[in-house]
Amino acid sequence: MGGESTTRTAPPSGGGRGPAGSRTGQRLSGLAVALGLVLFLGGFAWAAVVYRPYTVPTTSMAPTIDAGARVLAERVDGDEIRRGDVVVFKDAAWANAPVLKRVVAVGGDTVACCTDGRLTVDGKKIDEPYLPDGSLTGTTDFPTVTVPKGRLFLLGDERHGSLDSTAHLTDAASGTVATGAVTARVDAVVWPVDGMLERPSGFEELGAISSPGPLRTMGVLIVVGALLVLGGAAYGPVAKWLGRSRTGTGSAGAR
Repeated sequence: MGGESTTRTAPPSGGGRGPAGSRTGQRLSGLAVALGLVLFLGGFAWAAVVYRPYTVPTTSMAPTIDAGARVLAERVDGDEIRRGDVVVFKDAAWANAPVLKRVVAVGGDTVACCTDGRLTVDGKKIDEPYLPDGSLTGTTDFPTVTVPKGRLFLLGDERHGSLDSTAHLTDAASGTVATGAVTARVDAVVWPVDGMLERPSGFEELGAISSPGPLRTMGVLIVVGALLVLGGAAYGPVAKWLGRSRTGTGSAGAR
């Protein structure tokens, strides 16, 4: 018979037709893609409902937030605002557009400047590490203000050039803003990518400070969803490539 070997390698299952990989693998990859899409799109949809984007036009909140920065602000009620929060509000006495400032005192507080170069709230000197380097309060003295119930006293972090509550002290409300005027609380700077705003601990002696919003959780959902979609979609091509590699290795006849 010429000495040839009659050894043959069986063709791959399915004759090379149909999707690559086992049926279990195909089902799991499809499930991964479906779950990934739910997480990915759900994370974006959740963010769209909870957050609003804003562009900051001035340097009044520098160095925390520079001019031109894009921020994400969580939609909140005024009742949820705490000392130290950076908030977005709209008050016709201030501007015809949304304004972004930091809350330093809430209804019932007595705020004044300055003691040893520092802002005081209810007689307590406030540590403000978010101010520009080398400054303490960064603002000149202003008379003691007792904040009415349901109102807020707000300052910019760059206080030399910020048109904040100190610029409205002669108004009927002594520079304060109604809590109902607040529409959102800034949670993160997304451009440039500076990340989540730190909650200032200097106000903790006066009461609870706010907790970060769900932005990190949303980010995890989006990233995990994207990985599941990519992993599930890659299963077919990877299984096909592995099948070809095994076929190529075992198909040579012995001579």
